Amino acid sequence: MKKYPLLMRPVSKEILWGGSKLKKEYAKTAPFEKLAESWELTVRKDGMSVIANGEYAGMPLERYLSLGKTDVLGTNCSKYDRFPLLIKFIDAADNLSVQVHPDDEYALPVENEFGKTEMWYIMDAEPGAKLVYGLADGCTIEDFAQAIADGTVEEKLNYVEVHRGEVYFIPSGQVHAIGAGILIAEIQQNSNITYRVYDYNRRQSDGSLRQLHTEKALDVIKIRSDAEIEEIRLSKKASSSCSETLCACDYFTSAKYITSKENVAVIHTDSTSFVSVLVLESNEGYLEMGDEVLPLHRGDSYFIPAGNADVRISGNTEIIATTIN
Repeated sequence: MKKYPLLMRPVSKEILWGGSKLKKEYAKTAPFEKLAESWELTVRKDGMSVIANGEYAGMPLERYLSLGKTDVLGTNCSKYDRFPLLIKFIDAADNLSVQVHPDDEYALPVENEFGKTEMWYIMDAEPGAKLVYGLADGCTIEDFAQAIADGTVEEKLNYVEVHRGEVYFIPSGQVHAIGAGILIAEIQQNSNITYRVYDYNRRQSDGSLRQLHTEKALDVIKIRSDAEIEEIRLSKKASSSCSETLCACDYFTSAKYITSKENVAVIHTDSTSFVSVLVLESNEGYLEMGDEVLPLHRGDSYFIPAGNADVRISGNTEIIATTIN
């Protein structure tokens, strides 16, 4: 089979809190108004990446992976029985629900899904925009359970004002929510398991309230210090060649590269893992691998099969490269 940089065709998702920035600023398309999420790398029944370029154009990524298996995914993926990553752009025009994700130990037997540890890179944030990042100082799980029962959840949350370029790491068990006015690149385990505990009593288009998952959420919530979260975020040794390591946890390593005409980035590839290249910004940017020279556009997502020649990123770009640990 031929190995080359595979441009991914995104999967669009409509959710009631979505907005229009991904359409207006990143050339994403959708047959609906509120484009909440654009899944940029996904191998799931509820969303499948399709190859958009080259010899395999039109082929679902799952089919391509089946042709090469470990030779394409890399040896670090051999421990998984399914594709390990899900990468998204998220546009929150309104607040997301307050939620928590389980870990593998809980999710695999209960949901037949991976748990969900994730990382957020803040692509844009309106002035004063905030995240929910854990529980308020001193709030115990018992206190939070009582607040759910009393309808006082918002008083028990830790709010953080965010700015462009910041990184937030959300290990499984961390209570969290994206606030209105925030645009995010999300790198996560391949899971769509979310336990909602509070949704501002919003109603869907049919008038119904969205389902809450209080009991399961209380089963999986973990309270960690900032130092403990930081230790998890950087628990693996990251490559020293990148301009900035965003995360190097048990599941994946993500690094940000900023290039210019004078500063070309080289992403080293080997047989251990494929590389996901997510383009945050590009002005006359290019991706080069062997004889392939491909233009980069804002919002592009490339899958680089394992075991290739090094990848060069040139021009004025800002990208996130992710590999499997």
